[in-house]
Amino acid sequence: MAKFSKREQNIELAEKLVYVGRCVKVVKGGRRFRFSVVVVVGDKRGRVGVGIGKAAEVTDARSKASNAAKKAMVKIPLRNGRTLHHDVISKFCSGKVIMKSASAGTGIIAGGAIRSLFEVLGIRDVVAKSIGSTNPYSMLASAMAGLTSINYPKFIADKRGKKISELFSNSEHIVTEDQRKSENFTGIFDVM
Repeated sequence: MAKFSKREQNIELAEKLVYVGRCVKVVKGGRRFRFSVVVVVGDKRGRVGVGIGKAAEVTDARSKASNAAKKAMVKIPLRNGRTLHHDVISKFCSGKVIMKSASAGTGIIAGGAIRSLFEVLGIRDVVAKSIGSTNPYSMLASAMAGLTSINYPKFIADKRGKKISELFSNSEHIVTEDQRKSENFTGIFDVM
């Protein structure tokens, strides 16, 4: 768990309710309801946390989930403060999430729980697809695992013993018109 400075702790946080689940226990006197709530909390500048709370009332469960999310906040590196540095594929249980960085103006192309996560994180341009389970717990856990695996380009360059400019040299991604027109060209480098 990362420790944040006093200045970072005082930033106003955005909170989104992602899921409310109800469980019923039938007893002699009737039915007893319990609620579980999933909440995402973020500062829209790269910090985000996911929390789960359970209680007999929705408001109590939501406050528990919100406190859990604030305690579990992590810092995610963003490129230009709007998108991911690189594409990520992550899996948690039966939930698999594919997240791709996008050009400016694309918007958030994602559904359900993952969309809420990106909104409170501060990502404005991303394309995401969830494959497998539609369970919000699994999707959010998978997305968080993928987001925490993202590294800054400087970290990757230092690890490889190269300069940042060597990692992103355009000479590898230049595609000639002949290659583009040929049948064997797969179009992988069109995105670059």
